[in-house]
Amino acid sequence: MPRIISGSFMTPERFTQLSERYAKLRVVLLGDFCLDRYLDIDPAKSETSIETGLTVHNVTGVRSQPGAAGTILANLTALGAGAVFPIGFCGEDGEGYELRRALEKIPRVDCAGFVQTPERRTFTYTKPMLHRAGQVPEELNRLDLKNWTATPATVEDSLLAALRKLATNADAIIVMDQVDIAETGTVTTRIREAVGEISRAHPSVPVLADCRRGLHGWPQCIWKMNTHELSLLEGVSENDPAAMRGAIARRARSNGRAVFVSQAGDGILGADASGETRHVAAFPVRGPIDIVGAGDSVSANLTMALAAGATISEAMEMAMAAANTVIHQLGTTGTASLAQIGKLIFGAR
Repeated sequence: MPRIISGSFMTPERFTQLSERYAKLRVVLLGDFCLDRYLDIDPAKSETSIETGLTVHNVTGVRSQPGAAGTILANLTALGAGAVFPIGFCGEDGEGYELRRALEKIPRVDCAGFVQTPERRTFTYTKPMLHRAGQVPEELNRLDLKNWTATPATVEDSLLAALRKLATNADAIIVMDQVDIAETGTVTTRIREAVGEISRAHPSVPVLADCRRGLHGWPQCIWKMNTHELSLLEGVSENDPAAMRGAIARRARSNGRAVFVSQAGDGILGADASGETRHVAAFPVRGPIDIVGAGDSVSANLTMALAAGATISEAMEMAMAAANTVIHQLGTTGTASLAQIGKLIFGAR
């Protein structure tokens, strides 16, 4: 049975030492960037359609921001990363125009590796938000725009060229596979194989991968998943903590890289390449929460901390503080700054 270490791992001096390195880090972010479009609805302005007799929801505001891998990007820049290099694609459509414009507005982001192509449509989450006075915003049925066919080889070629070029000077690489149907997004089989080659060639560079469909068949790199994904991957029960710890330890030893498993309200488990397992508890909830974006903040914070030289225990504690900060930002996909993370870690003691 793997030994599990639990508790608090960070000191103020160590936090300062790590965070001061962030401004020098160059991070490559490879993955599925989408447009998060929020439609703010005032129910007091609702009407009834003369043509259909159905309720008309009048939109009083539209907010657009990069989502999916774009949420990780927003967290990286909120942490003060020296430079972030997004690699992904959007379509030559209105949503693509909005997404590209939003990416280019973010400080310290270089979009040279981001592809705009007529062969793809822009991945979009449209989120109608009902705002009632004195109440938490309510998200109505979402409207998604996706690609349903395989990513063309010409687009893959452009993404591969950007990845191989940018990886040579990267301090860290994050891979975010967000699509529901394999081979329809940025991280195709060819791209994934290239990620494995880069991870093996540069073992000292943190390469963290997260995949919506699970990490079965992924190459040796740092894996980040949730308890359900680990359960499916390793064939162990989510309700058996000892089996889960054993599974994460085996997987870390097999990969020769750290593995992280987020456990929602129970915190996060991590194992280093030797199989030694650690646990960091979640910070307490303070009122209403919105969990959208919490996992992306964890990915960003784990990667930045590891690239700055943190232990996996230190990285997990920073990631848990970031996730707690994000879930208390309602009606949007939030971020966490170093100041907010430090205040939560040391104020909570």
